Amino acid sequence: MVMTDPLARCFEEARIHGLTLRNRLIKAATFEGKTPGGIPGEPLTRLHVRIGEGGVGMTTLAYCAAEADGRLHEHMMHMHEGIRPQLEALIASVKATGARVSGQLGHCGNFTKNREFRGRRPLGPSRAINSLGIGAGMPFAGVLTVAQIADRVASFAAAARFMKSVGFDAIEIHFGHGYGISQFISPRTNRRTDQYGGSLDNRMRYGLEVLAAVRAAVGDGFPLLGKISMSDGVRGGVTYEDSVEIAALLEKGGLDVIVCSGGTSSMNPMLLFRGDSLLGGMIEQERNPIMRMGLKLMGPKLFRDYPYTELYFLEQAKRIRDRVSCGVCYIGGVCTAESLRTAMREGFDFVQLGRGLLYDPDLPRHVRADPGYVNGCTHCNRCATLIDAPGGIECVLKPDNFAAAPH
Repeated sequence: MVMTDPLARCFEEARIHGLTLRNRLIKAATFEGKTPGGIPGEPLTRLHVRIGEGGVGMTTLAYCAAEADGRLHEHMMHMHEGIRPQLEALIASVKATGARVSGQLGHCGNFTKNREFRGRRPLGPSRAINSLGIGAGMPFAGVLTVAQIADRVASFAAAARFMKSVGFDAIEIHFGHGYGISQFISPRTNRRTDQYGGSLDNRMRYGLEVLAAVRAAVGDGFPLLGKISMSDGVRGGVTYEDSVEIAALLEKGGLDVIVCSGGTSSMNPMLLFRGDSLLGGMIEQERNPIMRMGLKLMGPKLFRDYPYTELYFLEQAKRIRDRVSCGVCYIGGVCTAESLRTAMREGFDFVQLGRGLLYDPDLPRHVRADPGYVNGCTHCNRCATLIDAPGGIECVLKPDNFAAAPH
């Protein structure tokens, strides 16, 4: 009897609600800091085209904010007609490589340093300190009324309709990492006593309303993925046990693929990243003296020590894989062919890759040619600390990976 290597499944054509991908590898949504002024231009196009040329099935643009006030800062995109030509050109260029294009749709909620913010203060489920905004003069966050929640849901629908119209093949809704929807889901940040707070069903209400509105905007045949935090990684937050039920509710709400991530950008980012701490690089890049001092004082508590290991979310993600019937995408510590082989053997439908593709954009081709492939990423995480640097993120070990082609 001939045994088939599970790795071969990784390179089969795969479908998400009618969309065919050439394989099961997806570039993860990681904000690259390549949209100065909120405009997607040549640097962002070059990065995603190069990723497409390397052989992924789909690449994901982030951060696609539902509205102007949904950005963490003013150099993030929000979905509006003013950037239609640039997005259409970018998406067409990536599709020419054979890759499909998804956009991660989200909202910062009450966590922002956007100097173009139009409101009096950012709003979330409950009153809070906006730690990111202290240096920008907006340290406090207010509470969304029920009417304002409805308006925000409508902004997601409008953004999704726009994204479909400019050529995105799929949308990944961001339900995790401490951003706007996640702030409602987590009991740590949601202290409401109305229909949007308390029980898990109530805390999921806003996210499920967003999902329903986006689905109505794009139609039944359009692929929708959703990224969740399986754990907030902080006391009183979402737990791995909660996430199994969260996934089940999202599947019932009509999500096609669940992306099993973890951590919170505002409280425990290293649960997601693993490896070397982000703190040193962030202090180097921070230009605001108040924020730099805050990082020095509070950073050691915020940026906890999580040594890198391959497949660090595997056991928790398997629980979700066992619970739901929709597609499940694994993310977290995949830098070898053996890890991809394991993810396929464990029944995951897709795998998202981030840092490994920055180090080696040709990772899919190399894995296909070499079943023993080991990526050279050292998980120093310096790439992630460059999101606010001129030019945005790059692999510090291979800074020419996405350099402009010579004329």
